[in-house]
Amino acid sequence: MTSLLRRCLVHSAYASPTGLTQNYVRAMASNSCKSPRIAVAQMRATNDKQHNLAQVQAITEKAKANNVQFIFFPECCDYVGTHREETLRLSEPLTGPTVEEYKKLARDNGVWMSFGGVHESIHEESTESGHEVKNIYNTHILINNAGALVASYRKLHMFNVVTPEFKFRESETVRSGPALVPPVATPIGRIGLQICYDMRFAEASTILRKLGADILTYPSAFAVSTGRAHWEVLLRARAIENQCFVVAAAQIGFHNKKRESYGHAMVVNPWGEILGEASQQDLDVVIVELNYAKLESVRANMPCFDHRRDDVYSLSAREDVPFVSDSLSNEKYLFGEFEIHPDMVFYVSEYCFAFTNIRCVVPGHVLVSTKRAALRLPELSPAERNDFFQTVCKVEKVAERLYNASSSTVTVQDGPDAGQTVFHVHCHIMPRHEGDFPENDQIYTELNRHDKEPERPRRSDAEMADEAKRFREEFSRLL
Repeated sequence: MTSLLRRCLVHSAYASPTGLTQNYVRAMASNSCKSPRIAVAQMRATNDKQHNLAQVQAITEKAKANNVQFIFFPECCDYVGTHREETLRLSEPLTGPTVEEYKKLARDNGVWMSFGGVHESIHEESTESGHEVKNIYNTHILINNAGALVASYRKLHMFNVVTPEFKFRESETVRSGPALVPPVATPIGRIGLQICYDMRFAEASTILRKLGADILTYPSAFAVSTGRAHWEVLLRARAIENQCFVVAAAQIGFHNKKRESYGHAMVVNPWGEILGEASQQDLDVVIVELNYAKLESVRANMPCFDHRRDDVYSLSAREDVPFVSDSLSNEKYLFGEFEIHPDMVFYVSEYCFAFTNIRCVVPGHVLVSTKRAALRLPELSPAERNDFFQTVCKVEKVAERLYNASSSTVTVQDGPDAGQTVFHVHCHIMPRHEGDFPENDQIYTELNRHDKEPERPRRSDAEMADEAKRFREEFSRLL
């Protein structure tokens, strides 16, 4: 199982490892099916959840008759409320009856399904009143052919707009999500999860491609006026600039007296060609094959991602995901000449990893290292430097919480004359407390000799692994 897949499963609190059969993992890893057949739905949801479920079932029957492996449904496939209070009242957690029906449908038909925007309810305790408050996310979920929910993404960008034709403030009802989800490995390719208005933010799609996406998804309930102006051009642009397939299931028609959607469910190939587009009817299904030979040729003949100027600009996403040790992973974490066991690693970013220390100057003394074996800070690329110091800040925050510290000493010994003994860029993070040293700067003396003193014993593997586990747990609570 790849480290990318492992991070994807961490993002999804509802991932079911028991649903990951050997054949499923092998299919995801190899993407052996070079022309998978998919179905992309167009429907008209209302505030009648049973009627909407019946539409989902009818579309599934049509798609299944065409021997597809994957069915994509649009945003708001569960319902479209007529007002804020109704939208909140109808929402459910991802463990609720609507998602359970979706799981059963996927399992009974033996197909993967993307439900591109369900109203996920969560209950949080109000800090002021002490009462629980209901909040909802617009959440894109993937369900595999065994009926397991394997990934979820909460919409990042809220549709708060004013146009001559209408105004809409999604944030008055829905909370924005906290992070991008790395592309999810599936039998039809690696899927980058997005929702509707997200398509206007090209940075997110580029990061998903950078993380390995083959397919970008934009399930939508796009407004009519903006749809006429921008729907096709935005979808084709995201496909061309990222050299990915773009899949956009869509709502169409009047959901109620106040809200109408544009329709035109669509699939675009990596060259920007429209492979299929829905009619102007609801309950329509677009059936296409994703030709991976085309994707490979486009990327080979025009290798745009090899031409990006990381020395001038770079894009990176927050990957607020605590590391999970996985015995199936082949990824190695090298720190100079030393290999760090995955049990001691508690956080992994794009270019760095954080791990517990053999000999600590103070409790909670941990290290952040670059993945690439650079000797000095100036050798790092702009993207590596940016990621390195962002990771340091995240780890510092978690270390202070875990050790109830008021401050931290954060230091890079950049070169042997600065005290560097492992010739690989790394940073020491040491939580501090009032009076922990008679003289505050004594910590630098202790740091300079901490791995040279015979009287400072090496910590056991079990002790370091236990501390890494506590760091991972604290990351989860914080994030």
